[in-house]
Amino acid sequence: MTDETKVVSDNRLILAMPGNEDFARKLASAGGYELGHLETRQFPDSEIYVRIASNVRGRIVHVVCTLARPDHQFLMLAFVADTARDLGAIEVHLIAPYLSYMRQDKRFHDGEAVTSCTFARLVSSLFHGFLTVDAHLHRYGALSEIYSIPARNLHAAPAMAQWIIDNVTAPFLIGPDDESAQWVEGIASVCDAPFTVLRKTRHGDRKVSIEVPDLSAWKGRQPVLVDDIASSGRTLIEAARQIGSQGFTKPICVVVHALFADEAYAELSVLAGRTVSTDSVKHASNAISLVDTVLDAMQERAIPPLARKFES
Repeated sequence: MTDETKVVSDNRLILAMPGNEDFARKLASAGGYELGHLETRQFPDSEIYVRIASNVRGRIVHVVCTLARPDHQFLMLAFVADTARDLGAIEVHLIAPYLSYMRQDKRFHDGEAVTSCTFARLVSSLFHGFLTVDAHLHRYGALSEIYSIPARNLHAAPAMAQWIIDNVTAPFLIGPDDESAQWVEGIASVCDAPFTVLRKTRHGDRKVSIEVPDLSAWKGRQPVLVDDIASSGRTLIEAARQIGSQGFTKPICVVVHALFADEAYAELSVLAGRTVSTDSVKHASNAISLVDTVLDAMQERAIPPLARKFES
């Protein structure tokens, strides 16, 4: 660590929202930053108590809070950000490995809330900037279209590609839908592996149908299903079921954000040889660390060669 980096590190403080302690601790340790302390609890009437028990005056504060289930934690996050500002922090930044409320990006039916825009305004009012990983940019070209603060959308693909290289022999990569084509192609190129993309039709929040072509040309290779978000899990479950029906070994599923509602993870585990995810959301499947990905962005390091392949 250079003297210049040490000065920056000494001026930065990492605060972990409840449930984010492991990621924050690893990030602070890897970057040489101080890990601050928060005191939080609920009063008998369920209102929230927050105290920042570390000195933030004159410092750059990074609050680590994955937003996988934001409804019960966002108000506490707002209290922490506002308190840090009030106590004299120079800047307050959010590190949100998973960013919620990106699904509703247009008004599909009269009267619907476009929650992605509302959520963006709320976050923008609280922080000076934020980092996230593989936000679900479907109809938006960039986060800057709805966020008024600097927002970086980092990529998990380099870390995922490295995990596949290190752990899978003769992989054959499979993307679940057309949206994943460019992403899966990039990972396959790094892994020097063949790939294909399936066709998905969504019939509701928890029902999808998957069209799987004849995959016999890749018999003898290990299928690897790659997806960004596993929520209901239906896409991966249906794809894994059909891949197995063609005589392949059980696929390995590699996902960025392991949300896995209800019994989705248990159901997928029956059909998949293994399911692994990044640590953007704390889950039993976590096997791929994003700490270095986030740290590189925080310290504005040069893009590593493997990551450069995924930069647009």
